[in-house]
Amino acid sequence: MLSSQPDIPAFPPSEMLSNEPPSQTYRHLQQLILLLTSLEWLWRDRTDFFAGGNLSIYYSTREHKSGDFRGLDFFVVLDTERKERKSWVVWEEDGKYPNFILEVLSDSTAQIDQGLKKQIYQDIFRTPDYFRFHPYTLELKGFKRTYRQYEEIQPNEHGWLWSEELQLFLGMLNKQLRFFTPDGNLVLTPPEAATQQIQQIETEWQRAGAAEAQVIAERQRVEQLLQQLRLAGIDPDRPIEPV
Repeated sequence: MLSSQPDIPAFPPSEMLSNEPPSQTYRHLQQLILLLTSLEWLWRDRTDFFAGGNLSIYYSTREHKSGDFRGLDFFVVLDTERKERKSWVVWEEDGKYPNFILEVLSDSTAQIDQGLKKQIYQDIFRTPDYFRFHPYTLELKGFKRTYRQYEEIQPNEHGWLWSEELQLFLGMLNKQLRFFTPDGNLVLTPPEAATQQIQQIETEWQRAGAAEAQVIAERQRVEQLLQQLRLAGIDPDRPIEPV
């Protein structure tokens, strides 16, 4: 059983670099970028979180000296300063651990991700929300830490899993893992948001153009009616005399 007491000594500030290897495949990389950019865009007005991808987390001087620190594919820490970091060093972050962790699995890492890492996240990190996703088999599982143990999160009618920490759903769209709002709306990336805004502007232009065309058509019909009255010997500009 791993110790549940974090080892957080008083350390001077350091510049500890992440020691994580590059993402294993282009699909892994795409997935991480998709989650990171969409969440940061959704929370673009917030300054109280840090989201990291493919970064090392240093949580113990003992583990650091032995080289047995942990690398996380994607994680979010809440109630912290939003700024760039080269790695996540727990003893330099007021002892804060991730609130949310997602591992993007591969055949070579699945065993340790589902075994030792899961136990570390549960017993040492005490991370409330832990998810894992395989970008090729599309298997998605989520766990909520309850009574010191992880319990599997049950999917909703769409097959999505709820993250209590992020207040977002995780679910599949076009064979990729995406975030969804509590109302069921897709959390967009910046390019997707820009495309949506352009489409909205084009729709408004089309509506304005249609309205203008309708006004012009109405004017033409009025002119045609006036012309018909004149041909019939009726002066439309002459006021009607009372009987």
